[in-house]
Amino acid sequence: MRIGLLTEGGYPYATGETGLWCERLVHGLGQHQFDLYTLAGTGTPRPLPPNARVARTAGRDGLSGPDTGPARTLLERTAFGDHRTARRAYGRRDRRRFTEAFHRLAVGLCAEDAPTSAGPDTASPAPDPTDAFAEGLYALAELARERGGLPGALRSDDAVRTLEAACRAPGARRGAADAGLPDHLAFADHLERTLRPLSLDWYEEDALGAADLCHAAAGGTTALPGLLAKRFFGTPLLVTEYGVQLRSHYLSTAADRSTPLRTLLAALHGRLAAETYRQAALLTPGNAHARRWQEKCGADRARIRTVHPGMAADRFAEVGEDEESGDPATLIWVGRVEPAKDLIALLHAFAEIRARQPDTRLRIVAVPTADPGAGAYLAHCKGLAAQLFPDEAAGAHAVGENPVCFEELGGPEAPTLEDAYASGAVVVLSSIVEGFPASLVEAMFCARATVSTDVGAVVEIIGGTGLVVPPRNPRALADACLALLRDPERRYRLGAAARARALELFTVEQNLAAFRGIYLELLSHAPVRHRPGDGVPFAHPAESHVPGSWAHKAVSAGTGAPDA
Repeated sequence: MRIGLLTEGGYPYATGETGLWCERLVHGLGQHQFDLYTLAGTGTPRPLPPNARVARTAGRDGLSGPDTGPARTLLERTAFGDHRTARRAYGRRDRRRFTEAFHRLAVGLCAEDAPTSAGPDTASPAPDPTDAFAEGLYALAELARERGGLPGALRSDDAVRTLEAACRAPGARRGAADAGLPDHLAFADHLERTLRPLSLDWYEEDALGAADLCHAAAGGTTALPGLLAKRFFGTPLLVTEYGVQLRSHYLSTAADRSTPLRTLLAALHGRLAAETYRQAALLTPGNAHARRWQEKCGADRARIRTVHPGMAADRFAEVGEDEESGDPATLIWVGRVEPAKDLIALLHAFAEIRARQPDTRLRIVAVPTADPGAGAYLAHCKGLAAQLFPDEAAGAHAVGENPVCFEELGGPEAPTLEDAYASGAVVVLSSIVEGFPASLVEAMFCARATVSTDVGAVVEIIGGTGLVVPPRNPRALADACLALLRDPERRYRLGAAARARALELFTVEQNLAAFRGIYLELLSHAPVRHRPGDGVPFAHPAESHVPGSWAHKAVSAGTGAPDA
């Protein structure tokens, strides 16, 4: 089977959770051929196994590059004769096509959501704005595929005027109706960057047209090429979301943006998510939290299947099997140092723990991050620790006896994750925002009892094998930690149960087994498409190779169409 794997800013050009998952998928399913289509991919790709290749790469400017390297510049593409993404002007006929398509898309964006059913005085239900958005989106894609020039048109005066008219039309969202010219210009710029995948040269028979299945490693813009592959070639689309793109857009909305602009941006990403969920053959969220977001955006429950992300468990085996490891009076926190982790609440909770059990220690192990704001937050946390424990900070204890230790993963105190988890008895997660916390699963692999705040997928991961408290509640966090510190037997019991649960649900093996079955299931329901050079054994159902016209007659009988 040939899989078109769609990624954005990740594998094979970058690391991170999504990149690691893609790498394990490609290496673990060696019986399939993976063609990698990467948006915003730059640099040198990581080494690939024999069953994978970089088919297409688009740089951050949205221009498609050659099969085995980073994106070319606009000048280079023009020199190669590829004008599809050039910012050229349309003729009269193409301008009319663009205006009509963009008008449908803009109306779908700006209109309020249609009611679920018509009222008693309504002759027919109101048109669904999602349908108008989809019609405009695909019409723009067809125009870009045939004529090119879409990036320039999306930034044109015609586009801005059409957007302004849609915002002022009856039935428009209240926030959109208040948008001014600066909002329209800013939104047109964002819309052009979001829709750059429409102008790529990926939609050919020798590119995505050759894939048996498109697998998007995220929703939103990443899945957009998969939508077009389904539109142009009927290729099934599988969307995996371990972090919901729509939620990320909502959370990342800058405070300095106006309310009308935030309304338009939310509408754009909401409509794109809804269309992706509607067209996907199957959605595989990584947890119930992501699944609820998909359902709220209109995804059909029958086409959603939760597949937990797979994590390597072997590296933690030695720690997990050693019941005697770990200081029984030490709490461990591991993660990226950022405000969402709420280390402030953890330090206040530890001050209460320390007052009630003076021999307790807290190790904060920071995972290196490129976030420029991490250093300032870490300094703030260290300053708070010095205020909460003034005697220890002033040197009343011997060197190394400070109850709070700030360390960096990879340093002499915590060279590896295994060493960090092995040094303590209880692992703490104090976050106020989480998706799928990998550190919690790692602690479970190490057979550590855990205390976590009730955010994201924490309850789903823990499943009764650890203690869960409300976020932003230092007193509850302190009480739960003390309960485990004072009860060794309970710690061992919960830790053993946590390790068994993690090995059953969150390993790489279970993740690969799930996608191995999903690929075969989706292909079995997809229409058979013969291509020159096929001939891979069992690539298609055996019945498709039986000579004769019985298959056509069967289709005709099923649809009621007359036989040829």
